[in-house]
Amino acid sequence: MDLGYINARVRGMHSRLLGPKAFDALMVQQDIPSLASELEKTPYRDEIQEAGVLYPGLKGIEAALRMNLVHTCQKVLSLVEGTDSEPLVQIILARWDIHNLKTILRGKHLHVAPEEIEECLIPAGTLGEPLLVELIKQPDVKAVIDLLATWEVEYSKPLTNYIDEYASGRELSVLEYALDRFHYENALSRLRKGKSDHEVMRSLLCQEIDSLNLKNALRMNRDRVDPETAEKYFLPGGEHIPLDKFLAVVRSGRVEEIVENVEGTPYSFLAPLIPEAMRTGTLSVLEKELDRYLTRKGTGVFRSDPLGGAVVIGYLFAKQNEIINIRIIARCKDARIPDAELEKELRYV
Repeated sequence: MDLGYINARVRGMHSRLLGPKAFDALMVQQDIPSLASELEKTPYRDEIQEAGVLYPGLKGIEAALRMNLVHTCQKVLSLVEGTDSEPLVQIILARWDIHNLKTILRGKHLHVAPEEIEECLIPAGTLGEPLLVELIKQPDVKAVIDLLATWEVEYSKPLTNYIDEYASGRELSVLEYALDRFHYENALSRLRKGKSDHEVMRSLLCQEIDSLNLKNALRMNRDRVDPETAEKYFLPGGEHIPLDKFLAVVRSGRVEEIVENVEGTPYSFLAPLIPEAMRTGTLSVLEKELDRYLTRKGTGVFRSDPLGGAVVIGYLFAKQNEIINIRIIARCKDARIPDAELEKELRYV
């Protein structure tokens, strides 16, 4: 399919994303029923009505958002099939595979009921809903990994390599790290050097890796993890947080040292926030700022080359941004959180 036609279709989809006025209308709603009614005035109407028949209250809205995201991802993937943009879309959608596998593994690790696990899944990646349902039925973490291996799912290899370490220490983080490392190494290996769209995707992936490494380094510093252990969780492939800087943040005995290691990088915007976050041990404000930064970078590529594949990348980032914001609004309304606090909770604006 002609890339110009694809981009025209995607631009049309982008034009239907909710604008500031629509979000203002959602935020002033007093409860879940009124929020659902307001969402029926948006492109989410069909999913809201369908999910509302099956699930009450907040569950209905979250089910509708999942349905809409899955439909959107499938539509975009069908549009780019057979073009140079297909691997870029597959890389973005693979995030949902990682999300779903981590959710299932965490659920099995913590002995969460299958129906609760299923409510948290978003089958927008390559792993379809039937496969995910079968994984949920497995009795424990090892059985999930064994089934993935039986079906020759590519994610089984990194998990199988770390299953013994998980079994000996019962640290789920080793399996989550294995998935993250496999995802980024696999994604970067699929990109072609010198091709502009692929270089845009490479830059975004490298910044995601930097962000994950920085988040982990800050947590490990707070929790006093020894550098030798921390090094095992370093993700290669970033641009501005190499291993030596990662370990320097982990080792830092003073907050000033952490700030020094962040300054001079694209993440220097965190510097004013670090002292209070480290003092109180609440790193969520730093993590939210990193998430906002990545979202701005991702959505920003939509306005790059109008004839390039970056338009599709930017749209998918913007769509995820929208879904997350609506979900935050719904959860805050359900918990009766004041509007002033709700605005602070919005991750991406």
